[in-house]
Amino acid sequence: MPNLDDNLAFAPAHELADMIADKQVSSVELTKLYLSRMERLDGQLNSYLTPTPEIALDQATKADEATERGESLGALHGLPVSIKDLHMTAGVRTTGGSLAFKDRVPDANATCVQKVLDAGAVMLGKTNTPEFGLLGANENRLGEPCRNPWNTERTSGGSSGGAGASIVAGLCALGTGGDGGGSIRIPASFNGIYGIKPTQGRTSSYTGVDVPPAVNLISQQGPMSRTVRDTAILLQVMSGYDPQDPGSLRAPVPDFVGALDRGIEGLKFGWSADFGYTPVDQEVAQSAEAGAKAFEEMGCSVEESALALDTPFDTWIVFFGGNAYAVNGHLLDDPDDPLTWYARWTIEQGAGFTMTDYIRALGNRDRMIQQFMDEFEKFDLLLSPTMPVTAFPTDEYPADIDGVKAYPTAAWGFVPFTHPINTIGFPAASIPCGFDSDGMPIGLHIIGRPGDEETVLAASAAFEEARPWAHHRPQVS
Repeated sequence: MPNLDDNLAFAPAHELADMIADKQVSSVELTKLYLSRMERLDGQLNSYLTPTPEIALDQATKADEATERGESLGALHGLPVSIKDLHMTAGVRTTGGSLAFKDRVPDANATCVQKVLDAGAVMLGKTNTPEFGLLGANENRLGEPCRNPWNTERTSGGSSGGAGASIVAGLCALGTGGDGGGSIRIPASFNGIYGIKPTQGRTSSYTGVDVPPAVNLISQQGPMSRTVRDTAILLQVMSGYDPQDPGSLRAPVPDFVGALDRGIEGLKFGWSADFGYTPVDQEVAQSAEAGAKAFEEMGCSVEESALALDTPFDTWIVFFGGNAYAVNGHLLDDPDDPLTWYARWTIEQGAGFTMTDYIRALGNRDRMIQQFMDEFEKFDLLLSPTMPVTAFPTDEYPADIDGVKAYPTAAWGFVPFTHPINTIGFPAASIPCGFDSDGMPIGLHIIGRPGDEETVLAASAAFEEARPWAHHRPQVS
């Protein structure tokens, strides 16, 4: 079997799927290519916590046999993908980034994993994540931090940091992520790839483990890849009602892939450099604003948004910390003290909230939804920087941004644009729009009305065509 050119590892996933279907390349060949690259390169990145080469080659062999038999092929048939380690995988170690679960082997797949595998994907392994997804960077107590392929002294972002790093470094064709406060969009911005947080309930958050129900207002599973089309294809696969997740939407799944070919001429964009409350690094602000203005070249209007939020972190952390305590509060009293500092902080925050705090947070959430919907009376989409900074050195969170002290702490102050969108449950994507003077990627944040991923994707596809980025390769690739 001939060795494949490493450049094939960076081909769009939808083109690779066509090549597999046309028998120009086999799934086994592609899987071996990615496994070889993982073995050579991932020691510099730590993007995978648990590689699964034997499983991958077995799945790839079966995929090729199905191709030979002329069977109907799924949307991801034979494509080597990465799975975030917060997503349960039957028979495969799933740590959740936690020392407390370093040896856990689930009996069942999370719904999002099952859908990806049912569509024919090949699982290369489980990607790195901070403990329980409770940080916007990617460190845990299982080993070295996950590092950024553009500069390995910098963070990959979190919590889908392993997915982001593995995708941009060409260690998988595409990957699954999850987003409860920016965890798809943060690493998408920091690594220079595309990712979308769907509307709340668009994808199932059923973990594969039957536990007492807990409300999920802010977290969604979603896709990440190097191109908009690949992300749309994976979103199509992951979406849909799941009776095991009562919070999932019963509405029909839109045609996300078809939306990519929509014209966007005449759309109205609202631009906000700061959401009316947050400092932003000047290089980031300038690059993101230039990206926003690019839509004017496509026949759209771009005007200033009047959006002005007031300490939205204080609302979001009630839901985020409350969920963390509801699920993992028992670990606060574990005599082995397995928790990271940030997981303990978040869970303790959740333990301290009262019913009054929760009711008020729900009221503030309604007010935030109203604020955003007021803007959507004027605009079709909203734009902002995805992040106020580019990727920073691992374990060195920005204490201040553009001279303003990070709120409430350095570990949380660098995510001011993402968590408000989780609080309100709207769809939002991060699309690469440039690099800073250190060569680190910058992301443009595209926010849509609830249920309107199609317009977000259409605008993203138009931007990608006008300002392509996928040809850029990081230092580790």
